[in-house]
Amino acid sequence: MKTTDAEAHLRILAVCWEGGGNVPPTLGAVRALAGRGHDVRLIADDTMRAEAIEAGARFLRWTRAPNRPDRSPESCFVRDWETADPLAGFQRGCERIFVGPAQSYAEDILEALATEPSDILLGSDLLFGSMLAGEIAKVPTALLASNISLWPLPGHPPFGPGFQPARSAADRARDTEVSARVEQVWDAFLPCLNAARAHFGAAPLAHVHEQRLSAGRHLLATSASFDFPTERLPDRVRYVGPLLEMPSWAHERWTAASAGEIRPLVLVSFSTTNQGQADVLQRVISGLAGEPVEVVLTLGKALEGLRLQSPANVTILANAAHDDILTKARAVVTHGGHGTIMRSLRHGVPLVVLPMGRDQNDNAARVDYHGAGLRLDPSAPAQMLGEAVRRVLCEPSFAERALALGHAIAEEGPGPARLVAEIENFAAGSSHRARPVHRKETEA
Repeated sequence: MKTTDAEAHLRILAVCWEGGGNVPPTLGAVRALAGRGHDVRLIADDTMRAEAIEAGARFLRWTRAPNRPDRSPESCFVRDWETADPLAGFQRGCERIFVGPAQSYAEDILEALATEPSDILLGSDLLFGSMLAGEIAKVPTALLASNISLWPLPGHPPFGPGFQPARSAADRARDTEVSARVEQVWDAFLPCLNAARAHFGAAPLAHVHEQRLSAGRHLLATSASFDFPTERLPDRVRYVGPLLEMPSWAHERWTAASAGEIRPLVLVSFSTTNQGQADVLQRVISGLAGEPVEVVLTLGKALEGLRLQSPANVTILANAAHDDILTKARAVVTHGGHGTIMRSLRHGVPLVVLPMGRDQNDNAARVDYHGAGLRLDPSAPAQMLGEAVRRVLCEPSFAERALALGHAIAEEGPGPARLVAEIENFAAGSSHRARPVHRKETEA
């Protein structure tokens, strides 16, 4: 990748919010851009200060917008584990982070842009305040999605329920109906977004989703090979590949069993954030207790104090890196977070996925679509969980397809380098500058 003088000195303002799985990809993007020689500032929650500086950014904190001082469950604004209804959890996210505080996020970003000009704003696909700030400041804006697209791509089912691509007229009708309902959920927050727009003198929108069209790029930190196939992508949408930054707290090392141990290793991992997963973790342990396997269960920062009852074949680690374990693992049991799935596939390890909300249903649907594992309901009994793991271990097709998918993802190229190339190319194209969206638009 050749660098011009202009490309080598981009001033980039990146934004992030403390949402758990979105943090490592953002830090990965910051590290790649700073390592390329660009001047990167990151405005984010106080939780990310040390990580941002270590990655090469100058750190700014949210002052008006929500700002978490730590990663404890108590400091979480969304607290989606308090409701069993995934839709209610999503509405909380819209109200408390995604759309509700759009004006506050935009004000903080605009202040940062006024203090120091930036050539590029690297916003978040979930922070509508970052999209609005780019539009108001007329700064070219790229949105980073830490996983699959929140907005369905052509031929894809709507985000959320974990549908497979439509194969029949009934499936297409289903997708149309659910898409309309999803738009209604988003548009319940339209008055709030339009109030923020009015505060800055911008015209109202007809739908919440139109705000994203003010950004010139939508960068997906996932793999086209992992995603459902699509005949075409909107010009603004680009796959850059997974950005698998290791969490700063993942320092605990796992020591392999003795050379005489021949039982297959199973990694169990259920998120770096609290989703009320204690019950499902205990059922997974119970389901694997009688199986001829060695289990390593990692908790993550927000769950490190969780107390679980474990048999002799289960090792529980509070803050462990997964790569060392995955080199030996034969199967992974997970909630379906994008980072865990991508790391598993990179090592060719098949999965048993028990999605608990957020993007996890849709990630699980893609694992199932590619035959790289099984999807189960998180309420599945212990016996069923044990049987699923046994099947993934015993049927060679799962490992074969996981390995093939991992190779396909690797062949697309490293995510950090691809992201840098997209940002530099975007900055070089004057026609991609942010523009107002004061009329209804549709993706071409």
